[in-house]
This record gives sequence, C-alpha cells and structure tokens, in this order.
Amino acid sequence: MADYHWTGGNLPTFVTYLECSLTGERYPADTLQTLSKAGRPLLVRYDLDGVRRALPREALSARPQTLWRYRELLPVRRPENTISLGEVMTPLISLSRIAARLTGGGEILVKDEGRLPTGSFKARGLALAVSMAKELGVGTMAMPTNGNAGAAMAAYCSRAGMKAYVFCPDDTPAVNVREIAMQGAEVFLVDGLIDDCAKLVSEGERAVGWFNCSTLREPYRIEGKKTMAIELAEQLGWELPDVIFYPTGGGTGIIGMWKAFAELEAIGWIGPKRPRMVAVQAAGCAPMVKAWQEGVEHASRWVNAHTFAAGIRVPQGVGDFLILRAVRESEGFAIAVSDDAIATAWGEVAGEEGLLLCPEGAATYAAYKQALADGRVRPKDRVVLFNCASGLKYPMPEAGRHLKLGGAIDWRQLTAGNPISSAT
Repeated sequence: MADYHWTGGNLPTFVTYLECSLTGERYPADTLQTLSKAGRPLLVRYDLDGVRRALPREALSARPQTLWRYRELLPVRRPENTISLGEVMTPLISLSRIAARLTGGGEILVKDEGRLPTGSFKARGLALAVSMAKELGVGTMAMPTNGNAGAAMAAYCSRAGMKAYVFCPDDTPAVNVREIAMQGAEVFLVDGLIDDCAKLVSEGERAVGWFNCSTLREPYRIEGKKTMAIELAEQLGWELPDVIFYPTGGGTGIIGMWKAFAELEAIGWIGPKRPRMVAVQAAGCAPMVKAWQEGVEHASRWVNAHTFAAGIRVPQGVGDFLILRAVRESEGFAIAVSDDAIATAWGEVAGEEGLLLCPEGAATYAAYKQALADGRVRPKDRVVLFNCASGLKYPMPEAGRHLKLGGAIDWRQLTAGNPISSAT
C-alpha cells in the first residue's frame, strides 16, 4: 500500500454523494456546494463496503503518522490538490496525578490538538476544506472566526496559492490577529460577535463571489475534524473511551467524530460501543446547554454572549441539531462552566501535570470535575478531554512570584518560597 503521496492518478477515495443532514436529500459530490436547499449542512457519504474491502485496518501501520493515513475516508480525489502543512497524529497525555487524586483509579486522557500546524485542531478541518476548494476550482475564501479557524484558513490558503479574507470580533486575541495577517490573509476587526462577522462574510459572498468557509457552510471541514475520532480509536487499540468532553462552539468536531464512529463500525474497525459525548460550553455562552436541558432540537441565539474562552463564544450555530443529536444518541449531556472555573482548571492542570491547555481545553477539565462531583461521570470511567489549541497562543493569568534577583542571595529564604532580592 503506497503512502499518502499517491502517484497512480486519482487517490483511492470512495465518495459517492453529499446528503442534507436534515432532509436526506442527495447532492452531487464533485461540484462546489454550500448549504442544502433546506439551509442545513451537507454530509459527505462514502461507499463504506468498498472501503471495507480496500482497506484492512492493519494496513495503517505502514502509513505516515498524519491524518492523510485515512485517505479512503477522506474526499480529496487528486494528489496535487492535497494541501498539507504536516498534520501529525496528536498525542494522548495521561493526567495520572490528577486522576489518582480525584478518582483513585480512573483514567483521564487529554487529546492535545495544540501540536497541529497553526497550533490548533482547526488545522484538521481547514486542511480538508482548502484542499477540496482547490480541487473544485475556488480561488478566494472567506470566513468569520474567533481566532484559530481564521489562522488555519489563512495558512492553508497561503500554502495553496489562494486569497483569504478573515473577519474577527474586535476583541479577538491579538496573537491570532497577527498570525492571520502574517500568513497572508486580509483580516478585518468587527464591532460584534462571530455571528456578526458571519453576516459580513455572507454579504461579501453575494457581492464579490468569494467562497464562504463559515462553520458547516461547506461539507469538508467536518471530514477533517472527524479524523480526531479515527486517531483516538486507533491510539486506544480500537476500544473507544467511556466519555468524551469536547469544547463546543460551532460543533464541527463533535459532529465529525459522531459521524466517524458510525463509519468505523460500518467498515468493521470498531464495534457498537460509543463514548458518551459531552458538549462543554461557558456559562456566559451556553446555547447548546439550554437547548439540551429544554429537550428541543434547535438552539435559540444566546443573548449577551461572553467568556474569555473565545473559541466557545458562539451564540448560535447552523449545526445545532446535529450537536444535540450526538449528545442525546450517545446518552451524554451538555454542561456549562463558569469563567472562574475555567481559569482555576487552567492553572491546576499546568501546575500539577505540566500541561498548558488553552482556555477551551481547560473548560473540559472544569466540566469533568463538575460532572464527577454531581455523579454524571463515574470515578472509574476512562475519560478523554479535548484540548483544542496550544496554551501558548493565549494571554495567561499571573501565577507565582516573579522577583528579580541581584547581589547576594539568601538561598534558605529562596528555597522556602520567599526569594528576596539583595543588592550589595
């Protein structure tokens, strides 16, 4: 089996059609598509019997450790359209000290997506979205972003030789704004939230014809994000965890993972067991939590959305019903955590385990502690927390003492936790 740099014409893909996630209506796969006629996301469908016959699970061991190892379950048909910045498999890191303290025997694993290009899990979705845009003849792409998705689109568009326009809320972290601009995109700051940015992208789509790459408005970011689930299954020996805590804004990842589990079972790589899917949101922006609690299928727009975990500050999403279906079908739940709890969790994991999460990743640990305390997860459960980006991309709170040393040092005072500067 050749590696992902396929040389024999078309890649061995098995895409058959696209399907409206709400109505089931079918659309052709090899033409440029956005939302369905019903205004809902399109899902890529595959000849899974063909994948089962063509790809034994054991064949993966000979392939490079990148997301492209799963090419038969990805939509790119021609190798020259594969836009890559080296999308490595991300590690599973055990929080063994914390698990011993909190559970006395359970397992807490962090899937650390901060190791990907552009420092976040957005690289997965945008690698596929930009690759497919190139394959389908797109020259210019645009999107709204809270930071990381825009950085990823800018990077992959630059790599593909495409033009990118990115619209950010005006309080987007400065490092993200600089990153987007540095990677060649035109970046605009908007007085509003991400859905206000999305309106501008849609206006531009109508006015100048750029391709709108907003969350779930094209079919392929889901396909990139679903590789998180395939990787996770492979890393755990094809035995899925008991619970997954996932930071949920637009929800592409939770939708993609739930889709991937069904595909993996259909090709015989896993059994029927599914993890309970937990959608984690901030208390200041929790539309999915409210909808889940009320038992409805669609979430109303969250008014006055606020949280310092910018990646999950999404007041409303077009894929709300798909997120809620994954949560309910898995017998999971949606949970909101306060900004104070997120900040505490952020420092706790860094100080106790040496792992610097992003705020959204810290929200999953805060949610796990909350769910453990109220009995919604058991101490013995194997739990996976998704850390969606490198913590180095975010302004960090003050921690510990920072004193300048000079002259003679009283080492006893210093090692007692009271470093004192002494000039002589």
